[in-house]
Amino acid sequence: MLYIGVDLGTSAVKLLLMDGDGKIHKIVSKEYPLYFPHAGWSEQKPEDWFTQAMEGIKELVSECDRSQVAGISFGGQMHGLVALDKEDRVIRPAILWNDGRTGAETDYLNQEIGKDKLSRYTANIAFAGFTAPKLLWMKKHEPQNFDRISKIMLPKDYLAYCLSGSFCTDVSDASGMLLMDVKNRRWSEEMLKICGITKEQLPKLYESYEVVGVLKPEVARKLGLSAKVKVIAGAGDNAAAAVGTGTVGDGMCNISLGTSGTIFISSKSFGVDENNALHSFAHADGHYHLMGCMLSAASCNKWWSEEILKTKDFGAEQAKIAKLGENQVFYLPYLMGERSPHNNPDARAMFIGMSMDTAREDMTQAVLEGVTFGLRDSLEVAKSLGLQIERTKICGGGAKSSLWKKILANIMNLKVDVIESEEGPALGGAMLAAVGCKEYPDVETIAGKVVKVVDTVEPEPELVAKYEERYQKFKKIYPAVKELF
Repeated sequence: MLYIGVDLGTSAVKLLLMDGDGKIHKIVSKEYPLYFPHAGWSEQKPEDWFTQAMEGIKELVSECDRSQVAGISFGGQMHGLVALDKEDRVIRPAILWNDGRTGAETDYLNQEIGKDKLSRYTANIAFAGFTAPKLLWMKKHEPQNFDRISKIMLPKDYLAYCLSGSFCTDVSDASGMLLMDVKNRRWSEEMLKICGITKEQLPKLYESYEVVGVLKPEVARKLGLSAKVKVIAGAGDNAAAAVGTGTVGDGMCNISLGTSGTIFISSKSFGVDENNALHSFAHADGHYHLMGCMLSAASCNKWWSEEILKTKDFGAEQAKIAKLGENQVFYLPYLMGERSPHNNPDARAMFIGMSMDTAREDMTQAVLEGVTFGLRDSLEVAKSLGLQIERTKICGGGAKSSLWKKILANIMNLKVDVIESEEGPALGGAMLAAVGCKEYPDVETIAGKVVKVVDTVEPEPELVAKYEERYQKFKKIYPAVKELF
């Protein structure tokens, strides 16, 4: 049978067709616009997601035996607020994960409601990108829109609703709303009261691999697929990417160098760090995970190369970098504010340490190192919980750079396993669809079958020591400049 994985990203929807053995038959990508109506705001039109997803699926299945398509599932950008009225019309453009407008609402939740209560209710504290602060912002600034809300959903769940008519979400994606009791995998009554919403406005919760419905007949006709094609809940993009890299079960790690950057650690047991610096979420495998999230990762390198250096040849810019561990230039990677571990939407990027002999390649190197140092901050929090991590998988656009992988292995002092197919959330979505359609009994089984390690980048002791010294200096920069933001 064939399975479709849909990765609803920030810049495009990526669709992947996989068979039951894990072989990828075709990949299609469709872009859509991103809107910045005010400084720090970030929005998209959900209708664009569905239009492009439908076009993408048609192209994806155009050359296959469509009768073999058994299931569709998703990985999707997390935290975005999609609000529908009672006629199922989108009330306003979706407020996205990297939107920074909710500073006041985040402070209200963390300071007045209190971090201790939030952690008790949801296992997490408020971050500007989370969904609950967005609801409070809408309630205050757009009360007429807020009063029209009939359904609250996350981006990928809008696709599932349009495809199947099922008002659903999964526990991994819902964990990032600050509305769910993560430990017990249910909506938090206390948080619903705080946000002024009801359980009826929220979707039904599913595990990521559970079937939520089948294609609507009219949708099936448009796609040329059977109306018996199952729609499976899917997962938040990071959890779906973790499935796609085999980061399931206990004590596995994955680092994603995408638009945002994450360090993702799977666990069979529930846990929360003392300062809530890491997110404690439900995982797509039926268990839990800890995650540190940077708002800008590979997007830092894209910004530096394309907007400042005016080039898209990332490889050429990195080719001249030779002396690792000796760069005197530091870069703070906070272009859009920061989540883990600083939780500061007002933080901004900066270079420090330039001199008259600083070269172009030193600046490029600083960007790659700065992002990695930022991820190391989250790794240190995980280590403080007693987690022993010796190796990590890697995915995302930044993972295509052999230099960046070497930098990461040595700054983190981890073995970096490179997998055969770095298709991230789209592959994870297709794998979840296969589990939902009973091709495999559980997520760990399909991960063991499909995910293959083809190379490992080993840390080098001398370089690890040099980068350890650099990291200790990097750690001091943010506290020193924090008051400037």
